Amino acid sequence: MKIGSTIRNFRLQKNLSQGDIERKTGLLRCYLSRVENGHTVPSLETLQKIAFALDIPLSQLFAEDNIRREFDNLQLSEEEVRFLAAVQRYSSNLTEMDRKLLLTIVKKFAQTSVQ
Repeated sequence: MKIGSTIRNFRLQKNLSQGDIERKTGLLRCYLSRVENGHTVPSLETLQKIAFALDIPLSQLFAEDNIRREFDNLQLSEEEVRFLAAVQRYSSNLTEMDRKLLLTIVKKFAQTSVQ
């Protein structure tokens, strides 16, 4: 997945400049350019800021078109974004078995919170 081109496409669809995103997020225009051109991979927290500036759910930056439609109304709270960012930071140190365990726990939690 090319997150930079996805961000650029959404930005252009909404007729926003990189300067508009800079003003809404506080992220420098040169940083946004590096992200859009694939030279930098932003953190989850930064992606949340960009999604907010684009007025789209964070999930739209990741989902394929058919999946994106299912999650259009999904809005993550700041607390949920911080939690996912922490998971992202620490998951690189996990073994494959630990990752599977974490996913199992998350799936169980998601099933019980939906009911």
